[in-house]
Amino acid sequence: MLNIFTFWGLGSYLLGIIILLVIFIRQINQYERGVMFTLGKFTGIKEPGWRIVIPIFQSMKKMDIRTKAVDVPDQEVITKDNIPARINAVVYYKIKDAAKAVLAVEDYYYAVSQVAQTTMRNSVGERSLDDILQKRAEIADQIKLRVDQLTDPWGIDIESVELKDVVIPEDLKRTISKEAEAEREKRAVIIKADGDRIAATNLALAAKTLSETPGAMHLRTLQAINDLSSDQSNTTIWMIPTEVLEAVKGYSNFVNKK
Repeated sequence: MLNIFTFWGLGSYLLGIIILLVIFIRQINQYERGVMFTLGKFTGIKEPGWRIVIPIFQSMKKMDIRTKAVDVPDQEVITKDNIPARINAVVYYKIKDAAKAVLAVEDYYYAVSQVAQTTMRNSVGERSLDDILQKRAEIADQIKLRVDQLTDPWGIDIESVELKDVVIPEDLKRTISKEAEAEREKRAVIIKADGDRIAATNLALAAKTLSETPGAMHLRTLQAINDLSSDQSNTTIWMIPTEVLEAVKGYSNFVNKK
């Protein structure tokens, strides 16, 4: 009987130890950090692993230090040239100081979202619509720097900001489309005019070269005749000056008189 009671007591002792371990032990994963408080006072940061937390006297808040994304909802803004637009973005951030993220701000996720919204409206309002459409990456970098400065006291590191959509009124879209079409037509006319000018210049140089080189015009004429005669379906019409015909006729009369 003594052995049974001894075994029972040992089992109860082990069970008590297991229960205490379950109550006292807290697991911190690799992607987390534990912010420890003792009697309500911050006492340090716990690294990943099993950590002892004494109930009532101590508490620990686990903070996820992985990169997170904040989806900034559509913001109504007025551009520098007084055009209404709606812009949304996404902010990627991570906690670099778990203690500050707990002690310096109540809800860091909400705070980052609000700062991003305000900064985005201010940054976009300082630019024209053309700048917004053409320099989205530059504007995103400007927003990132500003948000990073504001959230640094909270232990938050802003990794990047991406502008997703820039929505403008439909009538303005049609106007921009017409403007782009007119710009393309203008470039096409300019390119054609440049081509005609270059062609005319080359023709003038060729004509000048032919006129200044003895026999060049005759060779060019013979080449043209050869090109025409290569196709049997072509009919060649010769235009002979009247003076030449009169000279030939006079020569014929002269020969007949003899």
